[in-house]
Amino acid sequence: MFDPDAPYAVVDRRLPHWAQAGTVCFITWRTYDSIPTVVLNQWHTDRHQWLRAHGIDPQADDWRRQFRALDRSIRAEFTRRFSECWHRYLDDGHGACILRNPEIAKIVDDSLRHFDGDRYELTDFIIMPNHVHLLATFADEEGMLEQCDSWKHYYTARQINLRLASKGRFWQQDGFDHLVRSVEHFELFRRYIANNPSKASLKPGRIRSLFQIVVALSPT
Repeated sequence: MFDPDAPYAVVDRRLPHWAQAGTVCFITWRTYDSIPTVVLNQWHTDRHQWLRAHGIDPQADDWRRQFRALDRSIRAEFTRRFSECWHRYLDDGHGACILRNPEIAKIVDDSLRHFDGDRYELTDFIIMPNHVHLLATFADEEGMLEQCDSWKHYYTARQINLRLASKGRFWQQDGFDHLVRSVEHFELFRRYIANNPSKASLKPGRIRSLFQIVVALSPT
């Protein structure tokens, strides 16, 4: 679990990414077309308004540093409000939902399992029609982002485009990730992964093992 007294890394891309060696991380990535532009723009507008209301200029170069200086309960409110909203958008099933195709979903499935136990330790994961959730630990702070890039851009996007005879971006560049801070936090994310299909009104998918679930099927 996350230890605030141990070394950790915060890497800023379009979104901030936290990583700590050996800490379980809940990671979400989505297909490029999974959230409509108008919805995404409104989400950014609401987030900017929230930041300004808490004395932070979202256009400032150091806004993330200012955000990290806020009280923990206020930061938790931000995460609940905007992360939960983001995941609801994903469950609405926008875009082509290509991962609903079992052959395409298997490309992602195989990629996630390929280096399990070597580059990372994978516990739970789920492949939804337009996004992926997983829980995993990495050996060092750089490993998480490097492995996500490997999963998405260096393997699955290429293989999926080849299978579909298409070109262009398949995954959105950045995903969401959260460091797990307690056993209760871990169990919360595990339940979220297990219950995601029913929340999104999908039929049950293939259960590959006791803790690893794959779903990419049509709505009920």
